[in-house]
Amino acid sequence: MARTPSNMMPLGTKAPDFVLPDVTTNSKKSLGNLAGNNATVVMFICNHCPFVIHVVDEIVRLAEHYMDKGISFIAISSNDVIAYPEDAPDKMKEFAIKNKFPFSYLYDETQEVAKAYDAACTPDFYIFDGELDCVYRGQLDDSRPDSGIPVTGKDIREALNLMLEGKPVFKEQKASLGCNIKWKA
Repeated sequence: MARTPSNMMPLGTKAPDFVLPDVTTNSKKSLGNLAGNNATVVMFICNHCPFVIHVVDEIVRLAEHYMDKGISFIAISSNDVIAYPEDAPDKMKEFAIKNKFPFSYLYDETQEVAKAYDAACTPDFYIFDGELDCVYRGQLDDSRPDSGIPVTGKDIREALNLMLEGKPVFKEQKASLGCNIKWKA
């Protein structure tokens, strides 16, 4: 498994817009109709990455905790499904159902959305404020597969709590680490 860090989009960057198919509803979804009033968490994930599998339960817990506070969660998979068929839309739908995703799971077939966000790995996390300006990009927490460190979602939780309190998000942010996005040849 390749250990690839996130690219760390510059803070203040506007969230790139998109319209992508939601594999769970078979409908098109846009950033505009999914964005939260207080914040929007955009996550690049996939089905097979051990780093994603390691944190998926905490991602669901975070979403369940914060979604009723005006914070939306959006998951996007951008992997090449020819080379990695386990990440195909039908398998994405199975993964979302199995893990009880309370949020949309979108398929970025062209990989243009991942490129617009400068996403590099799975999982890769971005938090945008109510104006869709980037206030956080980086890791969920310090846990990694086989690290012995419990998965808590500490970094994302702290950023979201600060936002809900009307306080600025800390500027010292750690890159996420995961499997590289599987780019098309």
